[in-house]
Formats: sequence, structure tokens, C-alpha cells
Amino acid sequence: MELKTLAAWKGDLESGALDPALQRLYGADSFGAPKLRQRFLEALEGFGRTFPERTLTGLFSAPGRTEIGGNHTDHQQGWVLGAAVSLDVIGVVSPREDNIIRVQSQGYEMEEIDLSHLEPVAQEQETSQALIRGIAARFNQFGYRIGGFDAYTTSAVMKGGGLSSSAAFEVLIGTVLNHLYNGGLVDPQRIAQVGQYAENVYFGKQCGLMDQMVSAVGGFVSIDFGEELPKIRQIPFDFAKVRHHLCVTEVGSSHENLSGEYSAIPAEMKAVAACFGQEVLSRVSEEDFYIALPQLHGRVSDRAILRAAHFFGETRRARQQAQALERGDFPGFLELVRQSGLSSFRWLQNIFAPQDPTCQPVSLALLASEHLLQGKGACRVHGGGFAGTIQAFVPEELLCSYVKEMEELFGPGSCHRLAIRPWGGVCLHTPGAYAE
Repeated sequence: MELKTLAAWKGDLESGALDPALQRLYGADSFGAPKLRQRFLEALEGFGRTFPERTLTGLFSAPGRTEIGGNHTDHQQGWVLGAAVSLDVIGVVSPREDNIIRVQSQGYEMEEIDLSHLEPVAQEQETSQALIRGIAARFNQFGYRIGGFDAYTTSAVMKGGGLSSSAAFEVLIGTVLNHLYNGGLVDPQRIAQVGQYAENVYFGKQCGLMDQMVSAVGGFVSIDFGEELPKIRQIPFDFAKVRHHLCVTEVGSSHENLSGEYSAIPAEMKAVAACFGQEVLSRVSEEDFYIALPQLHGRVSDRAILRAAHFFGETRRARQQAQALERGDFPGFLELVRQSGLSSFRWLQNIFAPQDPTCQPVSLALLASEHLLQGKGACRVHGGGFAGTIQAFVPEELLCSYVKEMEELFGPGSCHRLAIRPWGGVCLHTPGAYAE
């Protein structure tokens, strides 16, 4: 890979020489090339202030992700459709000759990891240090090379917005080790597995593989969790050509005190599965489920039955959404998005928390979206639900009015216009990494 001085990178950015690469990575309009240039220039300046002794550097990027279909299906080993988005974590990186990794993330304390000690450290749980050490350890276990580096990172992936900022950070670190020390030969799916391992074993969070896989692979990604090894398929669909825009709106509510609500969803689904002698619903046939409704009623809660019904319909829809995109049927895809939103509202019931039914910002955001979309596009709850964000596919002619009205309702900057990013974690200056 090619390393350049900070001055050389700044020259390329200021002259517009990197604009074609930025446009390929972030979308044709790039939401304003000057804004993107400025973001990278500020990251280069931050690196120079933090590591003034370093000269040669590389530029890296890893995207956040959005769940397109498969709301609460992954923990039952169902189907999910996700997509990488234009909001990303970027890193300015310089290799070191020793085994020390130093990462300065903008707005946080510097993390320092000595690679001579790769075992989990209890005091590091739930920190970025744990993720970095875990990623390096897993690279080493797989027989890949590891080494030290200094990095300055900035993130445009908002925390708590359901776009998985942690997975983007993990993929960024894995991509750095891949290109600095392994010639870029480590498969993106392997980088995703490494990130999940670090989060499970070192960070202490038992996440699934969807977030890391979508961030590492890029584009639309269909995942079948029904086998021991998930089946991954990248969907070749050019979202930019359908004259719709993906918007995610933060509704201003907090996930605080909602852990019980989130935990109840998989618990209730698994309670239904247990009635059939299975651990998860993907091992139960939908036909057998509906035949057994009289026996299930009274044996498990009514809400558990409704949530199980959502799983069967939603995992089928996630598969159908991928098929619709593959055959270029965007209207059919949008109809499935609408059905997904209705199912989450009626059967999954993750739109508002029952302990405070008067507080329903997600419901309000969906109401406003349906009104503004005028029967076009589609909208649905995004991610875990109960709080956080909604997702909408907005026709181009309605985009300006949609963003304006949603931000009048939920505050300036609450409605984020995103692009589907065709590439996962990349080294920006590696030839062919994200060629047209």
C-alpha cells in the first residue's frame, strides 16, 4: 500500500485530486465534496497534532450499517437484509516498528495496547482497548501478521442511532491490520468474524454477526443465520439509480431503562420455540406454528404468539426483499418494507414501551412520515425499536420537504440523509479497492 506525508495528502485533498475517489466511496453527489474534503483535512490535522513525530500515513474508512429487513430475526437464526451506509469511521494511520498500537479517537482519551500481551484484560471490558486487543489477538490466532501503528480516527456514525458505530470501528481496525501487515489479502468476511470475536470475548457483549458483516462487505448484504456458519450474499443493486433516498430520523427518545423490553422479545420468541422442543423459531415450521395456535394459547402469553408470527413473516420478507433487489423490482421491495413496518407495529410491538404508553415518539415519526410520503416510498421502525430511530425510503421529489418537516418535528439535524455504500472497509489509496 502507498503511504504519503501529511502535506502530500493535504495537497491531494485541496486540489480536488481525491474527489473521484471520494465520489465513488460516498456516492455520486457525495453530499458536498468540499464538506468531505474538510473532514479528511481535519483528521489529518488531528493526526499531526497527536503524533507529530510520524511522517508517512495512510487513509482508511469503514462504514456504519442500516438494517433494511429482518427486524428482530437474527437472534432466532432467521434472515436479515442489511446495507452499508455513507456515514463512516475514518482513520489516518502510520505504521510503527514496535508492537504498540495507539489510537486517538476524536473527543476521547488515547488508547494504547501492547501487542506482546494478547490475552483478555478484565479491566478493559466494554472499552475500545478491549476491541483493539481482541482484533489483534484473533488475527494472530488465524496466523495473520500483526504489528503496531498510530491512528487518529473520527466518526460520522452517530451513537445510539442504530447504525452500529462499534462494528464500524472494529472493521476499521481490522482493515488497518489487513493492509499494513497482510497485503490486503484478508477476506472481508474474515475481518467481520474477527470483529465479532473481539466484541464477544474481549469487550463482553454477545452481539451477532450482522453488524460487522455488513460493514466489512459493503452494499446490500443478505444473511441467512439458519446454519452453523451464516450464509452471506452481497446483492448487486445500484440504489443511486432508483431516484429514492434513504433517511434515518432520530426521534429524540432514549434507550435508557429499556433493556427489559429488548430482552423480552427474544425470550418470548424462544418460549414459543420451546413449545415445539426447539431453541429458536427458525427450527419451527410456519405451518406447524399456525396449526398449533389453539395449543399455544394459554401455554405462552398472547404477545409471545404475536411476536412469533412476526418472526415467521419477517424472516420470509427479508429473503423476498433480497430477491426483489436482485431482479430489479424496486416497487416490490418498497412494498415489502411497508409490510415489515406494519408487522413490527402490530405483531412485534416494538414501537413504544408499554410502561409509558403516552410517550410514543417512534409512532409519531411513522405517522408524520406516512403523511409526508403521500403513499409513495416506505417507512418502518429501525433496529431494536421502542426508541431511537425510524427509517424511510423517500422519493427524490419529496426529499427536501421530508427532511424539513421531520426536522421541524424532531429538531435540527435529526433527519440524516444516507447513501447505500457499495464498499465495506477500505484503504482509500489501494488500487482496485473500490474501483468503478
